[in-house]
Amino acid sequence: MARGSVRRHDNGWGYRVDLGPDPATGKRRQVSKQGFRTKREAEQAAQAVLKAAAEGAVTNRTHRTVGEYLDEWLQMQQPRLRATTHHSYAMAVNRIKSGLGSAKLQSLTPLQVERFYRELTSARLGRDYSPKTIRNTHTVLRKALADAERLELVIRNAAAAARPPAVDHKDRVTWSSEELGEFLESVRDDRLYPVFVVLATTGMRRGEVLGLRWRDVDFDAGDLAIANTRTPVKSEIVTGPPKTARSRRQVFLDEWTLDVLRAQRRSQAADRLAAGPAWNADEDYVFTDEVGVPVNPNSVSKRFDTIVRKSDLPRIRLHDLRHTYATVALKAGVHPKVVSERLGHATVGITLDLYSHVTPSIARDAADVVASKIRR
Repeated sequence: MARGSVRRHDNGWGYRVDLGPDPATGKRRQVSKQGFRTKREAEQAAQAVLKAAAEGAVTNRTHRTVGEYLDEWLQMQQPRLRATTHHSYAMAVNRIKSGLGSAKLQSLTPLQVERFYRELTSARLGRDYSPKTIRNTHTVLRKALADAERLELVIRNAAAAARPPAVDHKDRVTWSSEELGEFLESVRDDRLYPVFVVLATTGMRRGEVLGLRWRDVDFDAGDLAIANTRTPVKSEIVTGPPKTARSRRQVFLDEWTLDVLRAQRRSQAADRLAAGPAWNADEDYVFTDEVGVPVNPNSVSKRFDTIVRKSDLPRIRLHDLRHTYATVALKAGVHPKVVSERLGHATVGITLDLYSHVTPSIARDAADVVASKIRR
């Protein structure tokens, strides 16, 4: 009958489980692991081994490293993933291999994983990564080890018990409505002005805006459908449908944005006439260059950075226009559910979490509004 024990070690806690003799060889079998942060974690891991032994599901011992497993796992994921997702997974796997690649897969502990996360923030591995990047890395490692657990390569998912660093959304820099208006006024004569307006008034992602086709825009109904995206992956632009069902959504437009899009259509018609046979008629993209080639997403980001750097406005990234839209909308009293749907978030809870720094002011305004209604 299998028996287990836990004890303290220099690097934390560990367990040892005696599985009894192997039915095939008669040799004694033992499973041990160290490096758990607490006694409770070691006890839980030992219980998982004992349960697996009772169910006859004890994993066979292997010397496979974390890096070797991740390479194999990433290859298995490729047919199931979009090119952009696979690329982000591959970057995360490279980060994991830089710190945990040589560790034995079956010996990996939550304590090792958390130490690795701390190293990612200390520049010890060649770069000081942001908490958000580390959390993304944690997500990929947890998924990979969950598959290893399902395939009975490991007894326990070490990443599931590890804690990645928290992401502090309060540090995110956004513009006020006045600063956003000042920026848009300064780029009124820029060719990319319509792109910046749509980004600012809808909260759409860069790839969603640049993936817009004229058939996605309904001027009569005053809305557009997000059904296509254009995203850089390495040296290529990947075109395809949005990643999730929530991202495939309808976005209502204000009259100003509709007027800007009407002007863009007239300007593009003039470009088409001037280009003649040289016009690229493969797709009916809304935002193109002088010969109909869709605008490169990277060129939009570079142009935005150049303009902001030369201005007196706070330095933000192009993607921060999306955060600016959400912040301005919430402060203006737009219901979080509506903001969540316009942004394409999976749940309103994600929106509230991302913009939790805005909700206190909303709550204060709500208190004043309600009191003004009932006070005599």
